[in-house]
Amino acid sequence: MEILKANFTVTEFVFLGLSSHSKTQLILFIMFLFFYLLTVAGNVVIITVIQIEPRLQTPMYFFLTNLSFLDICYVSTNVPQMLSNMVGKKTISFSGCATQMYFSLSFGMIECVLLGIMAYDRYVAICHPLHYTVIMNRSTCVQLAAISWSSSFLSSMIINVLTLSLPYCGPNVLNHFFCEVPSVLRLACTDTSFTEMVVFIFSIVIVFIPFLLIVGSYAQILLSVLRMRAASGRHKALSTCASHLTVVALFYGTAIFMYMRPQSKSSRAGGKIIAVFYTVITPMFNPLIYSLRNQDVKGALRKAIAKQRTRALLMRH
Repeated sequence: MEILKANFTVTEFVFLGLSSHSKTQLILFIMFLFFYLLTVAGNVVIITVIQIEPRLQTPMYFFLTNLSFLDICYVSTNVPQMLSNMVGKKTISFSGCATQMYFSLSFGMIECVLLGIMAYDRYVAICHPLHYTVIMNRSTCVQLAAISWSSSFLSSMIINVLTLSLPYCGPNVLNHFFCEVPSVLRLACTDTSFTEMVVFIFSIVIVFIPFLLIVGSYAQILLSVLRMRAASGRHKALSTCASHLTVVALFYGTAIFMYMRPQSKSSRAGGKIIAVFYTVITPMFNPLIYSLRNQDVKGALRKAIAKQRTRALLMRH
């Protein structure tokens, strides 16, 4: 970290945030605080239900547990800082910005890889049901999850080192609400084309390749479903994929738009709105989507609520 600091004359960054009007900031503070609490609570509920319900001890829900834990980490990296900026100083130290940028990018990459793995899991379950428990055994699931986390942390480290090794000798105002690679690169006092190219290459590897895996998996799933004769079988197969497809559309739609194009063409105001979607809105919607559109999770939730009610009634008597 000290080596990187040697290239800096800027010691802190200033956020412009989402708005400069005090009344608007107060409204945004209340709204995003509600979003944050809802996200944490919703994902904790999903994790708890999966852990206590024996029927949900399957690969699909193992990866969903990873996704829920990841979403808690993701929003906790960015939203508390954003809330703090709305009611206090809009500054962050160099080391604080570096840390936030590293973890935020890491968690975003992990989500991309996890969504790809979850699509592959659905492909094996629907297209190769007889071999599902053999292919997606516990050891394989743990290894796939470990690869998604470790590869993303490593990739984020490389991007961060390249970004923070650039000289930052002038402006220190970030037109954003958190430290993100594209917004930080705009403040560099040198040509950033090489770093931008590296970021673009990693975006292809970490974002686009899992996306291709998702597209390929669902293409095979669709062909398999079309060959099913029973309407009930088709409905059951598609219903298990509906939640995942919704989450993929929300997350990938905004992430690809933000990272898979040259930085110079990005709209700064639009970029902040897009960032709100994949850093705040999508993690908040994930537990809602999986609980409302997934019959197994809904059933487990009803069962858990019924148990609590029964327990409460017994305690009264």
